[in-house]
Amino acid sequence: MKLLLNQFGSGRAVVFACAVMLVAALTATTATAQDTAFRQAVAEAASGDDALAEFYRTRNYESVWTGRSGRERSRRRAFLTALNKAGDHGLPVSRYNPDEIRSMLRSARSARERGLAEVKLSEMYVTWATDLKSGIIRNPRRIDDGIVREISRPSTGALMNALIENSPNALFRSFAPRTPEYTRLMEEKTRFERLLARGGWGATVPGSKYEPGNSGAGVVALRDRLIAMGYIRRSSTQTYDASIQAAVQQFQLDHGLNPDGVAGEGTLREINTPAANRLSSILVAMERERWFNQDRGQRHVLVNIPDFQAKIIDNGQVTFETRSVVGANDSDRRTPEFSDVMEHMVINPTWNVPRSIAVNEYLPMMQRNPGAAGHLRLVNARGQTVDRSTVDFTQYNERTFPFNLKQPPSRRNALGLVKFMFPNRYNIYLHDTPAKNLFSRETRAFSHGCIRLNDPFDFAYALLAAQMSNPEAFFQERLNSGQERVVPLETQVPVHLIYRTAVTQPRGNINFRRDIYGRDRKIWDHLSNAGVELRAQRS
Repeated sequence: MKLLLNQFGSGRAVVFACAVMLVAALTATTATAQDTAFRQAVAEAASGDDALAEFYRTRNYESVWTGRSGRERSRRRAFLTALNKAGDHGLPVSRYNPDEIRSMLRSARSARERGLAEVKLSEMYVTWATDLKSGIIRNPRRIDDGIVREISRPSTGALMNALIENSPNALFRSFAPRTPEYTRLMEEKTRFERLLARGGWGATVPGSKYEPGNSGAGVVALRDRLIAMGYIRRSSTQTYDASIQAAVQQFQLDHGLNPDGVAGEGTLREINTPAANRLSSILVAMERERWFNQDRGQRHVLVNIPDFQAKIIDNGQVTFETRSVVGANDSDRRTPEFSDVMEHMVINPTWNVPRSIAVNEYLPMMQRNPGAAGHLRLVNARGQTVDRSTVDFTQYNERTFPFNLKQPPSRRNALGLVKFMFPNRYNIYLHDTPAKNLFSRETRAFSHGCIRLNDPFDFAYALLAAQMSNPEAFFQERLNSGQERVVPLETQVPVHLIYRTAVTQPRGNINFRRDIYGRDRKIWDHLSNAGVELRAQRS
């Protein structure tokens, strides 16, 4: 008190000084209480997510979003802006509910309410970032057991640490796939949304077949549909003339159809497919591109199953392409979707008949006639060839059959004269085939799951060109030996088996393919249930 008297004098000055000290003490106490309430609220709200709880615990439950610093304000603004644009990526906006987050932030009066809003923002950020980076559907294999692709998911800890270490705008832009395909799919999505707002492509085309020389109302409807799709300029023709024929041929090429220029039943079915259906295919393709958000390799092999094509891609450019045959649409034959690495090729391969084929297809044949499938050798567990006349096949079933079946190298071998191996648990590989007639078919789903190539020798030359100057001579020398030869690839090549019914082109129309296994339909159903919408927006 004497100190106060000496410093301030007596009377009112002393009272004022005491009041100032008291207010400061009370303010500090209140701030401490609010800080404690905020931390307690954060700890409580984050307790249901171990990774999120650990992130906040290591930061002593300090705020990331809801503080008053310029950095936190910038994060909030950038994130809410990103959520507003979630629909541009075909994401389910209702899943993140940005309006609810804004409401929580506006109404947060107490420290506890601010702490709850803090965790809510982090939860929505992790959900949104994961959806955008690696897909909305967390386990595609539950939708279809043929989708066995390994999908890299970002961890909650990694996402939260990235948030505090990076500029928010740059970070948020980095999550979406940066492939040209994804960018073009987004552009096509916007184009189709505007198309829907204008009513789509108009009336469908009646009838079942139109060809050059035809005329009448059906041809006019076909003409108008092709005009609306952008395949032909405006015209008043009522006859199936050369311009309509050329437009039909281009449409057929863009949709994987035989380009004969005749609008038959299959072509009309594709022409009459609604624009909304095409938009859903684009949205599914965007989701699949998020699953495939990975380094694909400067050189890689790409097989799009519904497209029936196998390609070699070098630095983003197609350097080789050939027709393919894929698995038949049966439960045990559909080609799965996954990525692996091609290690070697086998020239003059032996066909080791898979167990499922041996017991389900060949054993019943041999039970009826022991000499059936005589091109196959019967081999025991010791690798010895067994004389069929000594075996009573009727005493075995699919579980007890003790033999293996092998077909030695030959031009009649089921694998043809070369196979390309990327060893995997699904026993899938690329190979030649003696059944060349199948490559002329429009739909080429006939195999047991492996990928058959129309031009396997040229495919081999293209792969070997990376490691030798005369790959054709090298290959032919080993082929002509008639002996099985394994040829390692000095640089292993990633192989990606994908499934896309909507594929963009760097120049030209977007291409669509038929959903041969029904996988995209299943995916769209799940995306729709998750809140993904077919938007119609005006330009």
